[in-house]
Amino acid sequence: MAKTQSTFETTTPTSTPAFPDFTKIDFTKIQADFGKWFGDYTKTFANGKAGLFDFDGVVAAQKKNFEVLTAANQAAFEGVKAVAQRQAEIARKAVEEFGKVAKELAEPTSAEEKFVKQAELTKAGFEQAVANVRELTDLVQKSNTEVASLIQSRFVDQIEEVKAAVAKATKK
Repeated sequence: MAKTQSTFETTTPTSTPAFPDFTKIDFTKIQADFGKWFGDYTKTFANGKAGLFDFDGVVAAQKKNFEVLTAANQAAFEGVKAVAQRQAEIARKAVEEFGKVAKELAEPTSAEEKFVKQAELTKAGFEQAVANVRELTDLVQKSNTEVASLIQSRFVDQIEEVKAAVAKATKK
């Protein structure tokens, strides 16, 4: 019989994990390095302006972004409002139609005539339901398209603004 050798060895740790000795850290050097870095950083903002960074452009772009998002939210709200109003109209019309149908089916007629009438009403109701769903879907799609168009247009404009800002910064 051959002895198999285990690939796992059990060892005991020879030392505990080492923690930094904070008494040996040169905080004055760290402070000096930070001061030097911060001094270099503040030099880039001569007269309150950064040489490679256009704060006014960023503020203007964010303002445009906010305006577009506001317009997109308004368009989405108007779309939801239109769908809700149309759903209410559909529900009102359905209740009216149900009253008419109930009266028609309550009239004394033969069983065959009632069956034929029910089949006709069922077919008409199904066709109306499909038309209503199609109309509501079109309303939602129109709203979504308007919102997406607003956002897409702003996105394209912002890419052009970034390209222009980079081109302007590289010319300096």
